Amino acid sequence: MGVLYSRTGITAATESEHFFGTALAIEEINATGGIDGRLLDPVVYDPKSDADEYRRLATRMLQEDDVNVIFGCSTSSSRKAVLPVIERNNALLWYCSIYEGFEYSPNVIYTGAVPNQNSMQLAAWLLRHVGRRFFLIGADYIYPRESNRIMRDIVEDHGGEIVEEIYLPSDADAASLERVLRDIRAVEPDVVFSTLIGRSARAFYALYREHGLDPARMPIASLTMTEGETRMIGPALCGGHIVSATYLNTLDNDSNRRFLTSWRARFGDRPASMWSEMAYNQVQLFAAALKQTRSLDTAKLVEAIHEVEFDSPEGPLKIDPANNHAILTPRIAVCRPDGAFDVVWESRGVVKPDPYLTAYGFGEFWLDGETA
Repeated sequence: MGVLYSRTGITAATESEHFFGTALAIEEINATGGIDGRLLDPVVYDPKSDADEYRRLATRMLQEDDVNVIFGCSTSSSRKAVLPVIERNNALLWYCSIYEGFEYSPNVIYTGAVPNQNSMQLAAWLLRHVGRRFFLIGADYIYPRESNRIMRDIVEDHGGEIVEEIYLPSDADAASLERVLRDIRAVEPDVVFSTLIGRSARAFYALYREHGLDPARMPIASLTMTEGETRMIGPALCGGHIVSATYLNTLDNDSNRRFLTSWRARFGDRPASMWSEMAYNQVQLFAAALKQTRSLDTAKLVEAIHEVEFDSPEGPLKIDPANNHAILTPRIAVCRPDGAFDVVWESRGVVKPDPYLTAYGFGEFWLDGETA
């Protein structure tokens, strides 16, 4: 099996969490004897947050290292860079990041949330509880642009307003971020929806209060800010900001308690987050499927993957055979001053993935059964 996550570069913080979650699952499976007595043997490379490196290293794994199952990629640009290589070699990519949807490949298992499992719920909750004037800020590549397009459509379809939409380089400098913060002060939106990533996202949060912007009155809402990065930013600077995610490490269930006990025994006080948890989950799903097939044949694995289920830290986890995406439980959470998150809304049940967003209806996403 291949493990292809960046430990260096722009997305090192997020992808290191992917790596740690993957490593923990592999170690747990091997500690119990592996699969039918055979241990999982990872081939690991660091693509350094560079799309060309992802493509080159994926090719090396598949053509030189006798790998045909890869756990890897975080950004959509890295996934799209390796996808032709994966399909050409009839390999299988496990992709655990949230993403913008509008993709299907028989050679990819998508275990992160798509917009009908995070963006729609976030838009509904913000319109109901925060306000109707949205400021959109994102990095200049496919995931932020598509996420913002979806957010614009949802907000405007339900009576809200997009007051500004701005894009910056993925590794934007402080001067660029400060210009955006001055714009935010000038237009005074109700909420800032951020699809910045990596160092730029962390710097944006750190500078927010310095520019006199109060999360209690004008929060940043995100699909990506999690416990690991709030610690890097400074937890006190993140209190009051909002995230839409399927996993928060404060979830109170037996599976999460088992996961956190194992996580802390291995990594100490490093906080688990959705980035590490989703990576952990997909290796466990893979192992369950491999126990059935006893083969790394791609077609047999995918067929088995559609039949297995994992009692994950975020809840029951299955893959929808209609589109190879995960069936997940959406949640909205608000950051506490200690950097952890309090869940303020949770779906009444799991939500099937709709990666092509065939419906924008809010349905149960309004609290207490209210409708738009």
